[in-house]
Amino acid sequence: MFGNLVSMRLLAPAVVLGAVALFLFLASAFVRRRETGRWLFPGAALIGLAAALVTLLETVRLQYLPDGYNCLLGGCTAFLGMLAYDPLAVFFQALVMLAAVAAVVLTVGSPAVPQARRGEYFGLILAMTVGMCLLVSANHLLMLYVALEAVSLCSYLLTGFDAKARSAEAGLKYALYGGVASAVMLFGLSWWYGLFGSLNLQSLHFCMLGSPALSPGESGAAVVALLFILAGFGFKIAAVPFHQWCPDAYEGAPTPIAALLSVAPKLSGFAVLLRFAFNLLFDPRDPETLAYAPAQLEWALWAIAALSALSMTIGNLAAIPQNNLKRLLAYSSIAHAGYLLMGVVGGSQGGIAAVSLYGAVYLVMNLGAFAVVAAVERATGSEDLLAFHGLAKRSPLLAVCMAVFLLALTGLPPTAGFVGKVYLFASLLKGGGSLPVILAVVGIVNTVISLYFYARVLRAMFLLPPEPGLPERIAPDGAGLLAAALAVLTLALGVFFGPLAMLAEWSAGFVR
Repeated sequence: MFGNLVSMRLLAPAVVLGAVALFLFLASAFVRRRETGRWLFPGAALIGLAAALVTLLETVRLQYLPDGYNCLLGGCTAFLGMLAYDPLAVFFQALVMLAAVAAVVLTVGSPAVPQARRGEYFGLILAMTVGMCLLVSANHLLMLYVALEAVSLCSYLLTGFDAKARSAEAGLKYALYGGVASAVMLFGLSWWYGLFGSLNLQSLHFCMLGSPALSPGESGAAVVALLFILAGFGFKIAAVPFHQWCPDAYEGAPTPIAALLSVAPKLSGFAVLLRFAFNLLFDPRDPETLAYAPAQLEWALWAIAALSALSMTIGNLAAIPQNNLKRLLAYSSIAHAGYLLMGVVGGSQGGIAAVSLYGAVYLVMNLGAFAVVAAVERATGSEDLLAFHGLAKRSPLLAVCMAVFLLALTGLPPTAGFVGKVYLFASLLKGGGSLPVILAVVGIVNTVISLYFYARVLRAMFLLPPEPGLPERIAPDGAGLLAAALAVLTLALGVFFGPLAMLAEWSAGFVR
């Protein structure tokens, strides 16, 4: 009983978010005046997210909890080992909460979300954030699946929230692909439990290498089970070939939701993938001398590397002909999933820190790019490339901000994207071997390819004349101000990246 009370204390941020989400769902049934709902719903959502962040930071300050819980230094588990509370969980919980804050801010003034349904809308955002907080802390394969489904169900509803047919179609496609991916992952989990009788993440390595009773057929079944589980991860992070839902979902979803989907579920998926890969590939009894997986598990590294190379290549090549900015950023998101997977292949504590650092950087620059798209969409009614023609003359602030984000997504100095990619490539090549070198070459080539389609947007904004019928001036609104703040942060992190690098190193301390 006492242990459960301590577990609830560790779960306090998610409890706060869940309570505010429940309030929003109930309030939407009783608040009928649009003037009241216009400030009540987003205000409550922002207060709930701020309270959850404060609660999370307060929990980090706990040096010692009763009953042997030393959470800040070594990490601990809650609810009989189902959830882990460690630096990795804290770091990524903070990221997904900040992404939710940005989505709420972008929604204020957005015409895509009906005013009468904003209570349910903001409630779903907070419920989705609860699922992502549980996902990054999942320490058990069953908990992982339940949290993944919670995030996915809220994502489907939010994607189809707009009244337009395009949004409904996107939500349906997303739900169909997600249902298939969930079924495949659950099938793999059932095979794994049938073979080993355990779903604990800490047992993954020993199940694969410490089960002499497995016959050759059972060993093959274990490999298939792991591939099925990886398919579920691939869907959540939008890695090739599990990416088909991504462009349609981003294009059809309300732009604030597209911005949220592009970063928060992806980062939560990577957090639990790091936890899964570490427990599978490395011997947890010797975390200080991490090396590549033993020969029996080298195929898993090659599988993840193949996902990385395919995601980078197909994502960047498919982005070249895109004229819709949301679809272009969707394929860019697929490519960046490939870049982040390089850190997973790199392994060791340095690879985990590189994924954490690049995840934080990617959140800032990609949310900023979507904020510019949202501002232009509100002014012109379109997110096509034609709406960006001559943007430097109509809104110099938005054009400069978009240029900063595109240069950062490419990975050019002095932006934060350059620092993030340096860390990723350094962590990949640190271990040596042919696989990291091959993957690094693929990553460099794809970085050059990405410069082409990002340059198309820069050309449209700075070199082409405005299209007839477009507004002569675009006044900065909430989305534009958010874009400006994120652009400054993108440049600042490109120069003063030390504190973020220290936080990323701290997040990787969960391996101890």
